[in-house]
Parts: sequence; structure tokens; C-alpha cells
Amino acid sequence: MLVRDNMDTRHFRTLFISDVHLGSKAAKVDFLLDFLKHHEADTIFLVGDIIDGWRLKRSWYWPQDCNDVVQKLLRKARKGTRVIYIPGNHDEFLRDFPGTHFGGIEVAERMMHEAADGKKYLVLHGDEFDVVVRNARLLAYLGDWAYDMAIMINIGLAAIRRRMGMPYWSFSAWAKLQVKHAVNFIGEFQRVVAEEARKHGADGVICGHIHHAVMEDMDGIRYINTGDWVESCTAIAEHQDGTFELIEWRATSGIQPMPMAIGHREKEVAQQAA
Repeated sequence: MLVRDNMDTRHFRTLFISDVHLGSKAAKVDFLLDFLKHHEADTIFLVGDIIDGWRLKRSWYWPQDCNDVVQKLLRKARKGTRVIYIPGNHDEFLRDFPGTHFGGIEVAERMMHEAADGKKYLVLHGDEFDVVVRNARLLAYLGDWAYDMAIMINIGLAAIRRRMGMPYWSFSAWAKLQVKHAVNFIGEFQRVVAEEARKHGADGVICGHIHHAVMEDMDGIRYINTGDWVESCTAIAEHQDGTFELIEWRATSGIQPMPMAIGHREKEVAQQAA
């Protein structure tokens, strides 16, 4: 576990961020802004559901901090960071603009990323492998509504825990992992997405969509999920040597949030297993 009170800016070869859901009241935009303040990269992949078009259609919610995130990313692009936006199902309106650049941010349906060690990773959001999203849009919307309810419970619990000086804990993430069907879905999703990477001759896959951050090997394919900025506040970082790190970004209660990075790096895991 890596904990730093006053973190300097960390620079990576690549950062992967997904499922921010800007436009949703549940989005932890302040956490993301703090994360972007402390992290730089040569390339940033936005791996889908950055903007929550579904919720914005139901009711418009776009506070200033949502603009701040957009401006922060545009500023990084102007300063030389390559920013690639791979749309998901919640921001699927951008799928009509593959190859287009918006203020220096390029849109792509999916992309093959070559890491510093030469290994290739298929980068995609992953919703195309979610049967509910593909074949039962109404059911997907109902599931989205139920998820909103769980997030509302999250907000209430977080407020209580904050007053008690306790760290953030996600009820919705916990509840999801208690449901056998959800656990089975996550496992099947990972298997199918890893197989897609294999079909394209990739060594691994980097995706989002299911809000479950993890790095693991699946029958010779490296499966990496970026997580989200609604529950877990996670991102994936590629170091200059091609190893990957799962970063969980947290802030404690108080007037001045304390950044806390919890890093899980492949090389460290391998050393512990040896």
C-alpha cells in the first residue's frame, strides 16, 4: 500500500480512465480533478462513459466541476498529451465521430495500444459484450435506474461516515459483489472480453463498463479493467518500463482533502509471489 500526504506529480507513459459519468450527481468529480492534478502522462485513454448522456437526457445536471474536468483534459491535450476518447454506451453519441478531433482530443471506436515492453493491448469500453445493453435496452435502462438508487444510498452513508471521521466505503460496490448473478456476470464478461483480445492477436485487453477494477491473467491474456469514478475512483497507469499499476484515489474527511494513492503494480505482485 502506497500512502502519501503531500504527493508530488507522478508522470506515466499512459493513463487509462473510464466510467466517470459526468452529468450524474454520483460522479466523484472532485476526486478526479485532484487525481488529474497529481498525475501526468504522455498518453491518456478515456475508455468510455466519461459523459453520462443517458442521465443528461432524463434531467440536465452539469455543475462547474464537470466543466473543470473537460477543461483540464483539453489543457493537457494543448500541452502535448495525446488524449484518446473511446466512447461507451452512456456516451455513444460520440461513436458517430470516429477519427474526429475535438480540441485536440481524438475519438476512436477501439484501439490497439503497444506498451513499452512491446506487448499489445486491445483498448475498448466493453459494452458491446454486455448482452443486456446490446439486446434489451429497456432492461438496461431499468438496471441503470436501480443502480442510481444504490448510489443514492451511497451518498447518504458517505455523509454519515464523513461526520464520524471514517473513510469512504461503497455500498453499491459491496452489494453488487454479494449478488451471485452479478458475480457470475463479471466473470463471464471478463472471459468474453479476454477472448476478443485473443482473436485480435493481442497480449491483453484494457476496458471499463462494469465498474470493477482489476488486473489479472486469463488463460494467457492480461485482463485489465479501469474501474470507475462513481464507486471506486480508480485508474490504470502504465510505467515507462511497460508494467501496469492499479491506482485507487481517495480523500479523507476534513476541509482539505488528503490525497491517498493505493498502488498495485504488476512487478511488486510478482515479487511477492516469488
